[in-house]
Amino acid sequence: MGCPLLLLLALLTAVTKAKVFSRCELAHLLQEEGLNGYGGYSLANWLCMAFYESTFNTAAQSIKADGSADYGIFQISSQQWCTNDHSPSDNRCRMACRDLLLSNITDDIICAKRIVRNPQGMDAW
Repeated sequence: MGCPLLLLLALLTAVTKAKVFSRCELAHLLQEEGLNGYGGYSLANWLCMAFYESTFNTAAQSIKADGSADYGIFQISSQQWCTNDHSPSDNRCRMACRDLLLSNITDDIICAKRIVRNPQGMDAW
């Protein structure tokens, strides 16, 4: 009985550390973190992508049929960019996917910058 209770507590703790940003709040943060113009993409491009990927929700997670998943505000893929312990990953951002689900999106931004430096740019999403 103790293990299911601990699992539930861990899940509830993870949920409380997530955040749904307002559009203006996220725009301000992305501006501060240097995303406006980064990789040739405007702040509007980044906001639009974050809205359509996660509706500005850091806890957004989409599980795919192959066992991989997309995580966080930018829906970063576990196949290439982070590791989730459930599917093989190149882990190009050198991070745990669960870190992309927290309210602090600094690591999400660092990884997103790495993604758009590739030839595909935002088409990687």
